[in-house]
Amino acid sequence: MGSEHQHLLLHTEVRWLSRGKILNRLFELRQEVHMFLLEQKSAFSSLFENQDWVCRLAYLVDIFDKLNDLNLSMQGFRTDELSLNSKMCAFIKKLEFWIKKVQRNSVSVFPTLDKFADDSEIDNLNTICDCIREHLTKLRDELVSYFPSIMNQDRTQDWIQNPFVEDVTSSSCLSDKLTENLIELASDRALKLKFQNVTVSQFWLEVKGEYKELSEIAMSALLPFGSTYLCEVSFSAMSLIKTKHRNRLSVQNDLIIAVSDIEPRFDNILAKKQPQVSH
Repeated sequence: MGSEHQHLLLHTEVRWLSRGKILNRLFELRQEVHMFLLEQKSAFSSLFENQDWVCRLAYLVDIFDKLNDLNLSMQGFRTDELSLNSKMCAFIKKLEFWIKKVQRNSVSVFPTLDKFADDSEIDNLNTICDCIREHLTKLRDELVSYFPSIMNQDRTQDWIQNPFVEDVTSSSCLSDKLTENLIELASDRALKLKFQNVTVSQFWLEVKGEYKELSEIAMSALLPFGSTYLCEVSFSAMSLIKTKHRNRLSVQNDLIIAVSDIEPRFDNILAKKQPQVSH
């Protein structure tokens, strides 16, 4: 049919991004799918003739795309609880903003739905917006119930993420001595320049010699795993290394190399090996 895509995608629980992708692919191929269902004389063909149903599909494409972006932003090797809390708090505030937009019958924050509504001149957009508002409200309440402490805006650990913010000591719960050390650290221009060029964890490790207690408190908040990403990466790497043909293989050393971002010093390793001599 001259379509951009050649087939539909299938959803699998193992690949958690697939649910949003299959919705997007279905929406892009909705005309082709409609023609196919008509040829097969399927009752589902009437759904693609219903503008209300297609609008709901377009909305699901957009909301799952936003959820996928949130999930991807929370993955990675260098994530911590503080940064993940900030991202989740930001997403909940976005939901509140989207609810206010939809209450004014505006769907501009959902590009797929917005374009379809403009192209198709939807008459019952008010009804669609009421449905979207109800769904967004339930989604927000569900996230708040899962993470009740996120919206409390606890700022006592802001100094860990950025010790050089003005008045950062006013919201910290440090002792007088540690607050004085934090003021001294925040006034050091050399450390401020260093903070801009390294990660938060690297910064607190580098100042451990001079500000040991502050560094230990900061690292105790940054070290705990914020997600199961590292575990999932390790299991995926092990499943690739230890196959049924190598089921007796001890994967400990290979697994460390596979999941670590430290590059081996191959020159040093090869220098210790004796080359093959000719006979």
